[in-house]
Amino acid sequence: MGFPQVRMRRLRQSPAMRRLVAAARLNTDDLVYPLFVCPGEKVKKPILSMDGCFHFSPDQITEEARKISDLGIPAVLLFGLPSQKDAQGSEAWSEDSAVCRAVREIKKAVPDLLVITDVCLCAYTEHGHCGLVRDGRIDNDLTLQNLARMALAHARAGADVAAPSDMMDGRVQIIRQTLDEAGFTQTAILSYSAKYASAFYGPFRDAAGSAPSFGNRRTYQMDPAAPLRQAMREIALDIEEGADMVMVKPSLAYLDVIVHARKRFDVPLAAYHVSGEYMMLCQAASAGLLDRKEAMMETLIAIKRAGADFIITYFAKEAARLLPRLLHG
Repeated sequence: MGFPQVRMRRLRQSPAMRRLVAAARLNTDDLVYPLFVCPGEKVKKPILSMDGCFHFSPDQITEEARKISDLGIPAVLLFGLPSQKDAQGSEAWSEDSAVCRAVREIKKAVPDLLVITDVCLCAYTEHGHCGLVRDGRIDNDLTLQNLARMALAHARAGADVAAPSDMMDGRVQIIRQTLDEAGFTQTAILSYSAKYASAFYGPFRDAAGSAPSFGNRRTYQMDPAAPLRQAMREIALDIEEGADMVMVKPSLAYLDVIVHARKRFDVPLAAYHVSGEYMMLCQAASAGLLDRKEAMMETLIAIKRAGADFIITYFAKEAARLLPRLLHG
């Protein structure tokens, strides 16, 4: 049976009808907002490479955290900048680091806001790599203990979730073991399980000062041309090692990975709408080439439709302000 008996447009005739039959539903509960924390006091400095984003010192971040919570966004993801760098990235596990100080301030001021902390050495090492360097190569096993120390420092500060993004083999296992042995059995792990060596990280690396000083990250981050089964194996191993939640990063160029991960695994699945993906839309909108709000919502809904349970995005605050109006026509 076809036209005129079948008229697909019947289900598109009004906002109420479109909402009734919608499959992909986005709300503020699906959003996580990333924040950049820097050393010092009274710092709120615009990040020139990332529209609307700032570096916050720990004493300034609570006001921003309150705004995020008031919008109904359930969680933030903290990235830290150090006061100094060294070959080991030793400030990463200092309990006086900007991240640890910020966690304590946020949990004191907005206790119900979930605090996720990025666990990686790249912003803390003088060479900018996510792992320790020995004989010109990234030493996987030598790195693991330092990542575990970093996660433990964050947990002691009050972080709800540790999110290892380094892509070293075995890091979820050692972080889980270290947290459990220290009594932090309730601290969850959100693993960057399928993180690709992507061209879309440029603005973030500028913001975090984390670009590698030599080589690249292709020996530990995933090859964009790798088969889907490799991503599924990465995710499966992280879950086996103790990850409570897993992530695909970036999102738009890897929607197929999100789809397959959603079909195969039952744990909560995150997608990171990364800085380059964000800034492409911002720049195109600034040039008058597209409508910023419509492009933002279409993008986030596409990620949600692919199967992500929640989305880490620099659009989180903007989307949260817009969503109530969309939901109520």
